[in-house]
Amino acid sequence: MPAVQFISDLHLDAGHPDTTRRFLHYLGGRARDAGAIYILGDLFEAWIGDDDETPHSQEITAGLKACADTGTTVFVLRGNRDFLLGDRFAGASTCTLLDDPVRIELFGQAALLLHGDTLCTGDAEYFAFRNQVREPGWQQDFLAKPAGERRRIAGELRDASIHAGRLKSAGAMDANPDAVSHAMQAHGVHLLIHGHTHRQGVHRLTIDGQAATRIALGSWDTGATMLEFTPKGYCFEKLVAAG
Repeated sequence: MPAVQFISDLHLDAGHPDTTRRFLHYLGGRARDAGAIYILGDLFEAWIGDDDETPHSQEITAGLKACADTGTTVFVLRGNRDFLLGDRFAGASTCTLLDDPVRIELFGQAALLLHGDTLCTGDAEYFAFRNQVREPGWQQDFLAKPAGERRRIAGELRDASIHAGRLKSAGAMDANPDAVSHAMQAHGVHLLIHGHTHRQGVHRLTIDGQAATRIALGSWDTGATMLEFTPKGYCFEKLVAAG
């Protein structure tokens, strides 16, 4: 059976071409060994709407489509930086957009996939912001603005987020154990895979008296890693840069 691969938090941006090259190299290589790849949020550093077609976004879209055209199914779950990804992007890239969270079957085992921001319940300020920008009215008003204004607002929000993150405790920005347990119990799973925290690792816990596993994916800001599942198990793999 073909492998299933998971990545997240690439934060692709025209200002960081090395990461973009690494991702396109992955799409043209290792990703094509998989039956499916799941991108669990923050594929882009910022996404201001499907109508903002830049050379960079078009290059990424074309790379995704080329990978999917070879037979690899590509799933994209929206993150906190690219929650405005929509049907136009999905059509051009031939990716399938997923709601957060989503429950899948992974070689006979139920797994819950999330971006991961909803697990960081200690960050009340972020949750207030998240609730605001997920409202249909806010999104409609934002998307009605000119692209230049949207880009400026997105930049200001990103800068504010980075500054606020420096002032918050490590615990507030990590997955809350109670939130993890609640999510797994609510969806009847003993395997959870997420991104967002940028803290790659495998965490063991107990859910309803049974062994359970939470796997956090790493970000691509200091490298590139991929989590691969096969019928024999799973492992993290460091992706080699193009050239």
